[in-house]
Amino acid sequence: MSNSTYMQAAGEVARLAGEIALTHYRQKVDVETKHDGSPVTIADRAAETAARQWIGKKFPNDGILGEEFPDVRPDSIYRWIIDPIDATKSFLRDVPLWGTLVAVAQGNEIIAGAAFFPAVSEIIVAGDGCGCWWNDERARVSTVSELSQAMILTSVAPFSSDLALTARWNELARSVAAARTWGDCFGYLMVATGRAEVMADPVLSSWDIAAFLPIIREAGGIVTDFRGDVTAFGGSAIATNGALADRVRSSLVEKSDKDIGR
Repeated sequence: MSNSTYMQAAGEVARLAGEIALTHYRQKVDVETKHDGSPVTIADRAAETAARQWIGKKFPNDGILGEEFPDVRPDSIYRWIIDPIDATKSFLRDVPLWGTLVAVAQGNEIIAGAAFFPAVSEIIVAGDGCGCWWNDERARVSTVSELSQAMILTSVAPFSSDLALTARWNELARSVAAARTWGDCFGYLMVATGRAEVMADPVLSSWDIAAFLPIIREAGGIVTDFRGDVTAFGGSAIATNGALADRVRSSLVEKSDKDIGR
C-alpha cells in the first residue's frame, strides 16, 4: 500500500471521527475520569469506535492503537494510531481548539498523518514523500530565523514540577516575540502552517503526536522528543520550523536532562 493511499485514508478517517465528535460539541455530555486523571466522554468513544470500524473494513490486516480502547493486532506491519478528541478539556469548555488525530505507522516509522479540527473547519494531511496539505492547499512552516521574531507555544506552562525545564522555557519565552498556551494539537497545526515557530510538550502519549511527525516534516519542519530523537514514542515532543530547530532544542534540552519526557 502506498504512502499516498494511507495519507488519503487517514484524512477520511479523521474527518469521519471528527464529524461524529462535533455532534456532541457544545452539548451537555457526561464526563468520566480515567485512571490517569484525564476526562473521557461519549464523544471520544463514539468517534474512536467509528474510526476503528472504518479501518477494520478497509484495512482488515492492519493494527490499531487508540486512546480509548485496547490495541488490535499490535504485531501488524501497519498500525493506525488514533486520538478521537485531542484536547478533551478544551472540548468540554466549548473551546474550539481541539481535533481528531489519525496516523499510520509502518513499524515504528510514521508514514502518514491527518489532523481534523471540526470546530474551526481545518484539516491537514501528509504522507512521506507526498507533501503536506492544509485544506487542499500546500502547507509550509514559516521561514522565521530569528528568535526575537518567533511565536512559541506549549500546552501547559510552567512544565509541571520540573523547575529546571520550566526555567529554560521561561528563558526562551523572554527571547521571543510571543509565548502562548495554544496547546495540544492546535499548537502543532500552527507550526505546520507557518503561524507559529515552536510547539513543545514535555509529556504526551504517542497518539498525541504521531500524526504530526509526517505533517510537520513534509511542511519543512522538524519534530523530535526531548532527547532529540525523531519518534512518536518518546513521551515528549518539540516541533519547530527548520530555521530555528537547533537553537530551540539547545535552549530547552541539556545533556544532563537525558530523561526529560520519559
